[in-house]
Amino acid sequence: MRLLIDHNLSPSLASILQDIYPDSIHVYAIGLEESDDLVVWEYARTNGFVIVTKDADYLTIGARLGHPPKVVRIGLGNCPTSIVADLLRVQRDELLRFYEDEHGAFIELR
Repeated sequence: MRLLIDHNLSPSLASILQDIYPDSIHVYAIGLEESDDLVVWEYARTNGFVIVTKDADYLTIGARLGHPPKVVRIGLGNCPTSIVADLLRVQRDELLRFYEDEHGAFIELR
């Protein structure tokens, strides 16, 4: 499972999580940090990424367009990047089940 980390999360997450989410990238690394959510959505869909974001707008996009891509929403307020990384590490098994579920489109982690 490859993660596409949205602009509202730290670019360092991609490198911090490479050991368990290889080939994950941040939108900054591909020049999409200021792109519209639909552009990010299409990039993730076309390239086989799961979007990780704090943005609830992707739920609306997913309801309209369906999946892929799948979306992981981080439901934490302002917190250190280490807390977000720990959450994604601790929830890895849950995320893998979500990823493999052909009907699942959106999950929120807290």
